Amino acid sequence: MYASTSATKTQAHIATLQEEIQALQETLGANENAEAIVKTHIKLLHRYNEAKDATQILIGRLASLHNKTIRQIHEDYDLKDSD
Repeated sequence: MYASTSATKTQAHIATLQEEIQALQETLGANENAEAIVKTHIKLLHRYNEAKDATQILIGRLASLHNKTIRQIHEDYDLKDSD
């Protein structure tokens, strides 16, 4: 069975969606490429994760040297558990 939608409702919905698209494009920027922004963001996240991993390795080694747990090192240096 087909859903019955009036042409007026359809046009109103299309207009609403076009306004939303326009607002999002204004927020993003007129000449900005969304794919390039996402690619840059992913690259930055990758660099962040590499730095975080290296830091965790160093904290692990420091804990080993001082015969402490990683949690104790975090507490000693007032490091938060969150990113």
